[in-house]
Amino acid sequence: MEKNRVRWGVLGCSGIGKNRTIPAMLSTSNAELYAIAGRNEEKLKAYANQTGPIRRGIGLATFWYNTAVFPISLETSSCRLQLNLDGTVNLQVGETEIGQGADTAYAQMCAEILGLSDYKKVHVLSCQDTDVTPTGLGAYASRQTFTAGFSIRQTSELLKRKILEYACEVTRQATYNMDIIDSNIVRITDGRVLMSLSELSMTAQYNPVHSEHLTAESTYTIRNNAYSFGCTFAEVEVDIPMCKVKLLNIVNVHDCGKLINPALAEAQVHGGMSMGIGYGLSEQLLFDEKTGRPLNNNLLDYKLSTVMDHPHLEAQFVENPEPTSPFGTKALGEPPACSGAPAIRNAILQATGVAIDKTPITPHVLFAEFTKAGLIHDDWEKEGK
Repeated sequence: MEKNRVRWGVLGCSGIGKNRTIPAMLSTSNAELYAIAGRNEEKLKAYANQTGPIRRGIGLATFWYNTAVFPISLETSSCRLQLNLDGTVNLQVGETEIGQGADTAYAQMCAEILGLSDYKKVHVLSCQDTDVTPTGLGAYASRQTFTAGFSIRQTSELLKRKILEYACEVTRQATYNMDIIDSNIVRITDGRVLMSLSELSMTAQYNPVHSEHLTAESTYTIRNNAYSFGCTFAEVEVDIPMCKVKLLNIVNVHDCGKLINPALAEAQVHGGMSMGIGYGLSEQLLFDEKTGRPLNNNLLDYKLSTVMDHPHLEAQFVENPEPTSPFGTKALGEPPACSGAPAIRNAILQATGVAIDKTPITPHVLFAEFTKAGLIHDDWEKEGK
């Protein structure tokens, strides 16, 4: 039962949450109340009934996100491993490193299953060329760590079995009484180190009786799925006469399964939060209505959010290991960008009472909506009449 425990986070602590939802969760044998998020009473009171030209608000938005594309399309992953003479391992997968740190995660996964002393002993040959690399379907749908994990685990277990079988020939120990720990072949019963991986590899390669280059390769067809969940909290300050929004605070919370590398996960979230801020406040591709030609297809005119537009970016994680995933992981590539813009929109709504249903929420959009809502009066125009 312990393996099937579900960790819950509750958004909102109103009467229903306090009196029904939370007690119902706690009454079950497999539920754990991990976190509760509610409105800050001090800020709620401070931001209530604002009438001045500059107002503040807090917004919340939630999301769920599908990992990979099964069952609407094929999901498959292949992996190739090679034990080198120095005890390191070469790893090849078809999933692509595009700057998100995937290769580091792959090395950590492989090192964990093989029992290596350091993930740096795994050399990821990051060359996604189908002439030399096993099949992979690409970097999309927040799939890579999830899908590659299946083939990496399967192939690592194959290579580990081959290593222990060869060690059985050399040491005359039963395979079930040996394991690989810290890059050494160890006898389980007493923990004695029988030989290192580098010694085994050298022996296997140059054995005049039974020479063997220890490798493994396999393909895994993924026929299951996982869902990531999360939310964004945003606090804004709105200057109504100037039609400007200043983002004061923003927090992303993610249930993305087990974190293979917390530092890389946080960096991934920070990147997505930056994208969400841009979606919400500045990024818009403009086209010539007659020709269809993009008018701002350059980094000067396309207004990306920059560090000048960001407050401190805070990322929090709720680790619920995914039972269908070989390493407990699920989507974290695109989810961080999902809920930022809606949270900013909702914060503007709480501050001003104006619901804006378009992005980006630029000063031009704010002027039109504030004028329509009666928050901006063009006194000069009235006097001129």
